[in-house]
Amino acid sequence: MRFAHISLFLIFLCLSGSAQPPSGTGPTAGAVDDVYLARDDGEGKAGDVTSTFSPNDIPIHCIVVLTKADPAAVRMNFVAVKVNGVKPESRVVSASYATSQGQDRVFFTGKPHGKWVAGNYRIDVFVNDKLEKSLDFEVKGGVLPAASNFAPAKPKIRKPLKKN
Repeated sequence: MRFAHISLFLIFLCLSGSAQPPSGTGPTAGAVDDVYLARDDGEGKAGDVTSTFSPNDIPIHCIVVLTKADPAAVRMNFVAVKVNGVKPESRVVSASYATSQGQDRVFFTGKPHGKWVAGNYRIDVFVNDKLEKSLDFEVKGGVLPAASNFAPAKPKIRKPLKKN
């Protein structure tokens, strides 16, 4: 009986030990803590945080918050996901930045040639060439409400008939 208890105890000990990852090889947190997008504040800085933009929101700001303040190569790609006239998954804007020791935030801006085309886009953020986060956003067209497209018809002015 005593041998059975010791055997069960050793089996339990082996099983519980094998369920834990070896020290130092457990899952690690990603390099990116947060990514968010913002409209321009009118002075070239990030303003209101949003995921919906208009074609005139130029530039769009992308703020990347890193989990560590260690030097890293950070790259951001603006990708057209579903945009009329643009091949899906086309990279529209790409920028990269090498952080220094003590930096844990990177501020990117994206500008198209002209205005943004309405559609669905995505931001892909890479740290040291590894995709860390993706963030979807939308550019909505500046279409006026249907009622405002109507204007009263101008009356036609007729010249009076001349009498002979």
